[in-house]
Amino acid sequence: MPSNVRVLLVDDNPMVLGMLKQTLSSMSEVATAGDAAAALLKAVDETPDLLISDYRMPGMDGKQLLEKLKSRPATAGIAVILMASKSDINERLSHQDGLEDTIEKPFFLKDATQRIKRVIDRIALEKMAKAAPSDGILRGSLSQMNVVDLVQSLEMGRKSCSLTMTNGDDKCEMYFNQGQVKHAAYGAITGDEAVFKVLRWTEGNFEVDFDGKTTQETTTLNTQGLLMEGLRLLDEAHRDAAEGEDVLLDT
Repeated sequence: MPSNVRVLLVDDNPMVLGMLKQTLSSMSEVATAGDAAAALLKAVDETPDLLISDYRMPGMDGKQLLEKLKSRPATAGIAVILMASKSDINERLSHQDGLEDTIEKPFFLKDATQRIKRVIDRIALEKMAKAAPSDGILRGSLSQMNVVDLVQSLEMGRKSCSLTMTNGDDKCEMYFNQGQVKHAAYGAITGDEAVFKVLRWTEGNFEVDFDGKTTQETTTLNTQGLLMEGLRLLDEAHRDAAEGEDVLLDT
């Protein structure tokens, strides 16, 4: 189900524009523009949460579009991702202020979508937090945002908070400091193993308490390390299960 994040795609290549729009429409509200001038008008008229633009375009390029948006108070808060060649990223965009990310062209659609999705999830979580009740606790369902997306979003937003997830009678608590998981508990299991175990969940509910704190430090890996190792273990388990099924079918 698409989130309430508004995305504006800008590219003078209709094929790239169409492919990205089709992919991102499943996770956000997408508008498009064929050049930077049209994008600037659309951004002023209906401010997007995220602008994804090609860097090299006829007339105004993506960098100039970024600078114009950041110079206007009404559009200065828009997150911006630029798509550019490796040389342009290294030579012209490596120290550019105001960029959320850069995506190197040419790119595989799946890889680019994964990177864009992380930004969309982070923005969606921040919008949900602003609309949270007066008690400051953000509540939601893991069908809205799964465990991996939640953890990545809290990391990208450099949040200090507690994340509590429940699935039936099971419960997991994680505590973040500036986006890094410092402590996790799943029943009697704590630390890295507690994080790995909860990544398996596909159903349940979550609560984010932005006042939640702890002095405990039980994890040994940073947030990205925890996710990478946890997902590796999940892939390994799925592969072993699949191999078992193959053997069973052959007998």
